[in-house]
Amino acid sequence: MIIDPQTPAIVSLAAGGVAGAIEAFSTYPFEFAKTRVQLREQKGVPTPKNPFKVVRQVYTTEGIKALYKGCSTLVIGSIGKDGIRFLSFDTIKNSFKDPETGTLSPLRNLAAGMASGVVASLTAVTPTERIKTALIDDARTEKRFLGMTHCIKTILKEDGIMGLYRGLAGTTLKQAGATAFRMGTYNILKDYERTRDIPQTTLTNFANGSVAGIVTTLATQPFDTIKTRCQSAKGASTVEAFQSIVADYGITGFWRGTTMRLGRTVFSGGILFTTYEWAAALMMPLVKIKEERLRE
Repeated sequence: MIIDPQTPAIVSLAAGGVAGAIEAFSTYPFEFAKTRVQLREQKGVPTPKNPFKVVRQVYTTEGIKALYKGCSTLVIGSIGKDGIRFLSFDTIKNSFKDPETGTLSPLRNLAAGMASGVVASLTAVTPTERIKTALIDDARTEKRFLGMTHCIKTILKEDGIMGLYRGLAGTTLKQAGATAFRMGTYNILKDYERTRDIPQTTLTNFANGSVAGIVTTLATQPFDTIKTRCQSAKGASTVEAFQSIVADYGITGFWRGTTMRLGRTVFSGGILFTTYEWAAALMMPLVKIKEERLRE
């Protein structure tokens, strides 16, 4: 398993948070480009499908700062999201273990990931994704938000606390599926390698994470597209988002932004799991020393 049963909860939470922050910041331009493509196009201003063209276009016309619009929100959200996701996965998977063998089957791996994804969506992901998406959308249209704090205050003033949870259904479906496939695929690959004595190196961890990212993206892209439409600056219900995507692009519109998201998840999956393993390895000795001192 990715998280050893003996790993303290504080290590799972902290290492997951560190990994989430590093992964979010290092791959944010791709997230920005993906979000721009999924939002409705402005009349007479077509959005390129190539992620590098989107990044270059924004950099040329709006500057480097524009590429990181909403980044701080995503980084803060990722600290909470991935900390909770790793911690909840560790906790939930223990209850899903086979009582006789103490291991998880592939289906139980996926089920544990799905449950932890729901927990992460309700506690951290939906509000931060709503703010991030609103900031990116507003930057290309009305430009009324002065920053993350002003965006939060405006949403709360106009729509109340539920305004931060606009797109909850789509986000939860996406997170349940994404976490199930990401955590599940990574652990299935890791278990497979261990049974064949394949060394768990940095390269192996990165490769496993990248494969998990690809599987996750292709399986959950429709939920991500619906979620993005719901969380635009003006907002929309899940049904309205669904209808607008079909009206604008047809069924294939649900996979709009896949190239951008793949560009991010191939790297983000590798970065996330590799960083997590490093962070956990560094924290474990410190936690053990503290536990020994408490026992003295």
